Amino acid sequence: MRRFTPDAPTGPPVLLLHGFASDGHTDWITTGWPAVLVAAGREVLVPDLPGHGSSPAPTEPPSAKSITADLADLIGQSEVDVVGYSLGARLAWELPAQAPVRRLVLGGLSPTEPFTAVDLDAALAFAHGGKPPADPLTGMIAHLITAPGRNPVALARCIEGLRRDPFTPAAGAVTVPTLFVAGTDDPVSQGIEQLLPMIPGSTLTPLPGDHGGALRSPEFKAATLDFLR
Repeated sequence: MRRFTPDAPTGPPVLLLHGFASDGHTDWITTGWPAVLVAAGREVLVPDLPGHGSSPAPTEPPSAKSITADLADLIGQSEVDVVGYSLGARLAWELPAQAPVRRLVLGGLSPTEPFTAVDLDAALAFAHGGKPPADPLTGMIAHLITAPGRNPVALARCIEGLRRDPFTPAAGAVTVPTLFVAGTDDPVSQGIEQLLPMIPGSTLTPLPGDHGGALRSPEFKAATLDFLR
């Protein structure tokens, strides 16, 4: 885990959780998040999820519950704010029930579990030199897990574990102040507004761009800083 520390902290640490088939460096560090948060007086924690980045490949399919339990151990007893994007947001949804989370920012979150519809056999066959999957979603996942520097088998194992424990958001599961953000052209987070009534007082900030563009937008940083203050 990477840690960035300000000279004079002004609030609790901020835990940044990256998306699927990415890592903390790609989603957060290269896009300037630690610098912005440290300048605002916040310590920043940037882990890599199992099977991603510098984390070891899981030997068994990791469920959302097992991943969030590990994140809760990482947080310990110290209060934190959590910013999650895509898969990171899906995991962040479950953290307040397990750790002292003060505020949540959930970006690029799908209101349903996308991995249940993925043909893992077809995706892995493509990873080993087979033909591209005919199903568009499986094809997208197949290209994500075979991107340079990725471990297709480890990422497929993550998909297997996550779809055994699908995202089923329910009212009352999250009670901390929450900000949703989503790109106006992002198909992944389409329907995210359905989640707002489940968290009283939560708000949604639309961002310019698609799934990747919203993550990189300066508006995402500005909305997050304003909310965390």
